[in-house]
Amino acid sequence: MPSFDIVSRIDLQEIDNALANCLREIGQRYDFKGSQTSIERNEKEIKIITDDEMKLKQVNDLVLTHLVRRKVQPNVLKKRLAEKGSGNSVRQICDLIEGIEQTISKKITNAVKSSKLKVQAKILGNEIRIDGKKRDDLQAVMTLVDDLRIDQPIQFINLRD
Repeated sequence: MPSFDIVSRIDLQEIDNALANCLREIGQRYDFKGSQTSIERNEKEIKIITDDEMKLKQVNDLVLTHLVRRKVQPNVLKKRLAEKGSGNSVRQICDLIEGIEQTISKKITNAVKSSKLKVQAKILGNEIRIDGKKRDDLQAVMTLVDDLRIDQPIQFINLRD
């Protein structure tokens, strides 16, 4: 029986590479000369510390640009509000979103069930497994899920016949 999984995973190595490229570019830019700007990743969050709000906006744009260059979808980041740090610095923490939340899982499974395709959708933790008799039905589910415009990056893995 053909099946596949719908997951939301991030490649932390690609994110580290994008952040390293971003720091390298910040070190070479004239408008960041003499500024105390740092970007670091701890587990599932990215901490950005810089001098003022304008530089914070530029760093955020650079991070998004470098994530896209490394083929990481920019909506893996969920930004928190910027806060004042020690001295005259500004700090912002961005969370890395991994795994499909329960509400999004229910939205996907309800859409699959209401599509009248002959497939079954099961929620397995933070993944969704789709089973069906025909490969064409599974591909129709893939296009259906892509058309839902979910604000989280999703991947289709483990396609088995």
